Amino acid sequence: MRLFVAVDLPPEVVDLVAGLIRPELSSMRWTTPEQWHVTVRFFGEVSSSELEGSDGLLAALGTVPDALKAAGVDRVEAAMGPAAAWFPGRQVLQVPVDGLDELAAAVAMATEAWGEPEQGFRGHLTLARVRARAKGPASLAGVALVSSWVVPELVLYSSALGPGGSRYTALHRVTLPGGGS
Repeated sequence: MRLFVAVDLPPEVVDLVAGLIRPELSSMRWTTPEQWHVTVRFFGEVSSSELEGSDGLLAALGTVPDALKAAGVDRVEAAMGPAAAWFPGRQVLQVPVDGLDELAAAVAMATEAWGEPEQGFRGHLTLARVRARAKGPASLAGVALVSSWVVPELVLYSSALGPGGSRYTALHRVTLPGGGS
């Protein structure tokens, strides 16, 4: 199964993003609230036998809170914004999310047995993708989207590709420092 670890958005941030004007363009597919998250680490295909046990992925993810505490992280705070922007090539419209670098590093270290993570973690929320080789309209960049929140947990998701975009199922949750309060 295709797996990734992510940070969910709290309801008030979902409401903020949902208020974004989404012009209907045949060349673009907007993401939906069910797809909104900030990916911390993508694993790709992982067999179900690699999840359980003392050396499984779930156990590895369970070490992340202690690693954060050992690094002096009392809580993880995400900061979204200041505005929507296109990644180079104008194929993915996103809004940056800062404050997750230490979390991403702790996840990468805990899960190194599942391969090297992508280089240069860039926290972001994907708003839309452009189909084929078209470029998205430059005018969609610059729309202000600003919010911040304490991240309560890390979520392991499975991803199933489909015609309307990916569908995600939460498989496991790990409470982060400061997340239970």
